[in-house]
Amino acid sequence: MDKLVIEGGVPLRGEVTISGAKNAVLPIMAAALLTPEPCIIHRVPDLSDVKFMGQILRSLGADVQSDGGTMRIQAAQIRGTGDYDLIRKMRGSVCILGPLLGRLREASVSLPGGCVIGARPVDLHLKGFRALGAEVKIESGNVLVSAPRLVGNELFLGGRCGPTVLGTANVMMAATLAEGITIIESAACEPEVVDLANFLNEMGAKITGAGSPTVTIAGVKELHGAEHEVIPDRIEAATFAIAAAVTDGEVTLHGARAGHLQAVLDKLHEAGVRVERKGTDLVVRRGGALQPVDITTQPYAGFPTDVQAQMMALMAMTPGISIITERIFEARFMHVSELARLGVDIALEGPSAIVKGGKPLSGAPVMASDLRASAALVLAGLVARGTTEVHRIYHVDRGYERIDEKLRGLGARIQRMAGS
Repeated sequence: MDKLVIEGGVPLRGEVTISGAKNAVLPIMAAALLTPEPCIIHRVPDLSDVKFMGQILRSLGADVQSDGGTMRIQAAQIRGTGDYDLIRKMRGSVCILGPLLGRLREASVSLPGGCVIGARPVDLHLKGFRALGAEVKIESGNVLVSAPRLVGNELFLGGRCGPTVLGTANVMMAATLAEGITIIESAACEPEVVDLANFLNEMGAKITGAGSPTVTIAGVKELHGAEHEVIPDRIEAATFAIAAAVTDGEVTLHGARAGHLQAVLDKLHEAGVRVERKGTDLVVRRGGALQPVDITTQPYAGFPTDVQAQMMALMAMTPGISIITERIFEARFMHVSELARLGVDIALEGPSAIVKGGKPLSGAPVMASDLRASAALVLAGLVARGTTEVHRIYHVDRGYERIDEKLRGLGARIQRMAGS
């Protein structure tokens, strides 16, 4: 099992190109199941989750071809049952339910896995399918959905921690081929949902309101093939912005969309980090001494839970006390104990982490517990004295395209090695 070996203490300088968004490309790939015609997707990141999704689509009968950052998917003839061993490895695989239900009127999919960051039930997905007229059963760890016909309806997808992103995507995809009008209230507003809606509209769907809490879908009889470019990954952009700040360097982010990062940029500014916009690029560097901040994760357009761990690494280098409160996933502080191995002083109080920053960090072997936790450990390793080994980096490979190569291009002393 591979590990990342990092020699800290080098300020990052240079330019990095932001890859396509993982959380956008997975449902877009699934949406290709809605038509027998070929779909072409550009700016597809080279990630293990993307490869898993490609394998899942092939197991359903689709033809999936990749050439660099371009993927061609044609689902001429497909079946409604997914591969259990593939689906259980990845939470995002649940988004095949909506398109299978929409096109075939039935699907059987195993309950998916993914990062261990707390409960992420699919009950809101199933609630949405039922509202469209589907019968839903859970048997032996599988979700079975079927409907002789799908009929548009008004439904509410708000949950305990806010709207469901994948649930919004799933119901939206199924509703494109339903009869009549579907209105989703308390829909997720994330840019990735907007990107999916744009792709579906390019396929012939009639979706309005994406990016707002109310999304309206007018069902059509069929969809056709389309060509689409995936949006840049706002979480990767935020991670590299924080990497520049934490190492006291200067990094230009090519292709980062500031409009997708407002909450993160606001907190970076509050922390004493300068972010300058140059056309479609962002230039990130410290503007002076770092300042402690208080952060609470929220649904979009609030501060993203997927950047909480990375900001904790930055606050570890910041003199004073910062408080980070997690309101989306209750078990998303699993990186705290590993950051402590590097010398970070963190106390947990319920949903909040109290970070007493400014102490020097010292390299040590650490273990990644999930995708964003692994990124935080890499960031901390970039500034820790000595050698940091980050194990279980299959987590980081799920969501960051060649992160070690990109960091080396900025001057980091980081190597991928075979683990024990």
